[in-house]
Amino acid sequence: KYSSRFDYMCSCKSDPTVQKTAGQPTCVRDECTSMPCGSGLTCNDPNTSPKSLKDYTCTCANDPTVKATGTTVVCDVDECATMPCGSGQTCNDPDTRTTSSGDFVCTCTSDPATTATGTAATCTIDECASTPCGATQTCSDPDTRASKSGDFTCTC
Repeated sequence: KYSSRFDYMCSCKSDPTVQKTAGQPTCVRDECTSMPCGSGLTCNDPNTSPKSLKDYTCTCANDPTVKATGTTVVCDVDECATMPCGSGQTCNDPDTRTTSSGDFVCTCTSDPATTATGTAATCTIDECASTPCGATQTCSDPDTRASKSGDFTCTC
């Protein structure tokens, strides 16, 4: 038996820990707590009223100008920006969406037919091709890996 007409408790459906005796509690519904935007994106819910739905904004962490309201967004990430191929190679990222990673292609500058996807290519450089020893000497390049430059020898 209740001793007063205010002997009841109200709680929020979105958060049962928010309660108030004898009246409606101030309920909050932050749609970002369920991480609707996914990884690599920032979520902001400007109106946390339980009646407001799909008003959150997903924003790309690497480019704040790319955003969408009430849905996720596709962000561009240029994997070539970190120069994963190294020197003597060019990098091409055919798909810059955040959902695809490791799809960049490294191409050897000295040999465009030599490529590798998701890692640096193993390039060969024939240092004797430019005739550094001149016309009267023989050039020998024992190691044509790009990481070994200056190891050619000239013999008479």
